[in-house]
Amino acid sequence: MKIVVFVPVEAADKVRAVLSESGAGHIGNYDHCSFSVRGVGRFRGLEGTNPAVGESGKLEEVEEERIETICPKEKMDEVLVALREVHPYEEPAIDLIPLLNILN
Repeated sequence: MKIVVFVPVEAADKVRAVLSESGAGHIGNYDHCSFSVRGVGRFRGLEGTNPAVGESGKLEEVEEERIETICPKEKMDEVLVALREVHPYEEPAIDLIPLLNILN
């Protein structure tokens, strides 16, 4: 599986470390493998939210990193629990993408 997560730039190193330490990012004889690109995330917290950035009801823009890494299916639950524990957002944007070309 491929995990894609969007995180504020200042939290990206911590998220990358937790992904690797919990079992993601292994390719052959390498670990801590990931890819990142920066962009702007936009959101508005609705009534009853407690956004980590900005305030409810206001459209926000945050410089974020898109972090991509791979994860074996058998480690996915552990990795997602660890990711959610360290991610600063109340509702992190996490995409899980099945891969068809894994050889290991």
